[in-house]
Amino acid sequence: MYKSAPSSRTRRSRIAGFSMVELAVSMTVLLILTAIAIPSLMRSFRTYQLNDAATRLSDILKFTRFEAVRRNSLEYCQFNNPSAPDWVVWTTSSNSSTSPLATDKQILITGFATLLPAGGPPSPGAIATALGVSVSTLNANTLSGNSGKVTFDARGAIRVGGSVSNGVFVFYIGSSTNPEFGYRAVIQLPSGSTQIWTAQNGGTWQQIG
Repeated sequence: MYKSAPSSRTRRSRIAGFSMVELAVSMTVLLILTAIAIPSLMRSFRTYQLNDAATRLSDILKFTRFEAVRRNSLEYCQFNNPSAPDWVVWTTSSNSSTSPLATDKQILITGFATLLPAGGPPSPGAIATALGVSVSTLNANTLSGNSGKVTFDARGAIRVGGSVSNGVFVFYIGSSTNPEFGYRAVIQLPSGSTQIWTAQNGGTWQQIG
């Protein structure tokens, strides 16, 4: 009885532990699975960032239009590029506003997903065809390249220079340094309604919202 006790404890310790070979194999498998999963997780995260930026921009345009109808007055969706790649977009009643007030509804678009000028994303041919306008018209009305505004009247229509606009305005969203994750486009129609389009790098635009 006395001699069997150490032998029993030794067997239990061997059963409960892992050898160095087993640990090495387990770590190797874990590293391989992690290496496989990281690209997929990164792509999912980048897709979320693009969709989030496009949705927030679309929402603030819709909010500005709603405020114009609710207040029966002109409302402005201002967007400004204080420092690249940061963009501030806000709703205001002031035509000359250059920065948001504390009471203005506003969003910040920054980081990976930012507003891009025309010419960088995939060709807007599919968007132009679907909306019945020319590519040159879309490029001329791309509002994400410079600071500016979208003006809504009391009926919810867009005004340019005091008149109701017939133009289709475009905001491109993506990354100039990581184009492999694709792009989004927020389309502002003359009627005041908005659309969201998506395209892979070098692919064709498709409407998703």
